[in-house]
Amino acid sequence: MKVLHLDSSSLGSLSVSRQVSAAVAAELAGSSGPVVYRDLTAEPIAHLDGKLISAMRPAPGAPAEDAAVKAELALNEKLLAELFDAEAIVIGAPMYNFSVPSQLKAWIDRIAQAGRTFRYSANGPEGLAGGRRVVIVSSRGGKYAGAPFEAALDHQEAYLRGVLGFMGMTDVTVIRAEGVAMGPDAREKAIAEALGQVESLTAAA
Repeated sequence: MKVLHLDSSSLGSLSVSRQVSAAVAAELAGSSGPVVYRDLTAEPIAHLDGKLISAMRPAPGAPAEDAAVKAELALNEKLLAELFDAEAIVIGAPMYNFSVPSQLKAWIDRIAQAGRTFRYSANGPEGLAGGRRVVIVSSRGGKYAGAPFEAALDHQEAYLRGVLGFMGMTDVTVIRAEGVAMGPDAREKAIAEALGQVESLTAAA
């Protein structure tokens, strides 16, 4: 299986999401499947600015693109090619202040393009990037899953499911490690439980 593996934690070797996402990518790829790895923190993608947005949605009479904008447009194409070439996508997504890291949001902003990964039709929005599996490796310092206040605070997993689904990626599995900042024992338990779910991803294949 061709795997696109994304990491977005800023913690490097201390990151729980990186540890678990690496295991997930290896499990899905198997012994011979290619893995395209993109570290969104080590090689950050620039956030959208006015020039780039204008170039991505050109209006009549818009000024010619400068070299920097052309380079960013070329990066967009590379990111889209990586996405469409993948049969599975593994996203390491820690919760930062109830949302996703800005580095991951920057990647999403580049691939969420009308006419490429979604389109508007007479029946409403239609995703164009379906047909691939997504595994979100979610890590959280506290515990939120199932709590009454989760719906109000979860702009991480809910956002990812929403935006991926908008682009047609509805085959989404979440492997969650919660409570990793609640002490060493809680951290080790959360990691062990998350890693324990990895083999089940291919058990039915």
